[in-house]
Amino acid sequence: MTSIQSKVWLLGKEIDTDVLAPGAYMQHGIDVIAQHCLEAVSPEFAANVLRGDVIVAGENFGIGSSREQAAGVLVHFGIRAVIAPSYSGLYFRNAFNLGLLLITCKEAGQLTDDAPITIEWEGDQPTLLQGKLCLACEPIPHFLREMVAAGGLLNQLKLKFQKS
Repeated sequence: MTSIQSKVWLLGKEIDTDVLAPGAYMQHGIDVIAQHCLEAVSPEFAANVLRGDVIVAGENFGIGSSREQAAGVLVHFGIRAVIAPSYSGLYFRNAFNLGLLLITCKEAGQLTDDAPITIEWEGDQPTLLQGKLCLACEPIPHFLREMVAAGGLLNQLKLKFQKS
């Protein structure tokens, strides 16, 4: 069993890709996009987020366009995981392809931002611990966890072909 403790950034439901990577900044690189990430719902996020922090959000995280920068910007910040009850299908694929861990937890709304969160793993099964709260989450297949550990699909493929 592995265990990771992180700070929580609590967000609402239906955080869309335009809030994560605002369209007005898409002509710029990820460094500029990152300066405006989540500014519409959490203005202090970009200036204060730290590598290893966790986002906890409501349902339908990542709805909207298919822009991969919406997941890429969280990878850029070093977000350890996003925890939500549900995700947009396109966002889900983009996130894992870029190496961002998404944890699906139907009871994520019980988590708060006033205490650190611990993510424990037993095989493919993540469990969230915060204070006296203990929440079981949906299992994450091993191949997706390996993709995250490699830093995304492209890095995983590079590693695979270097070994061949």
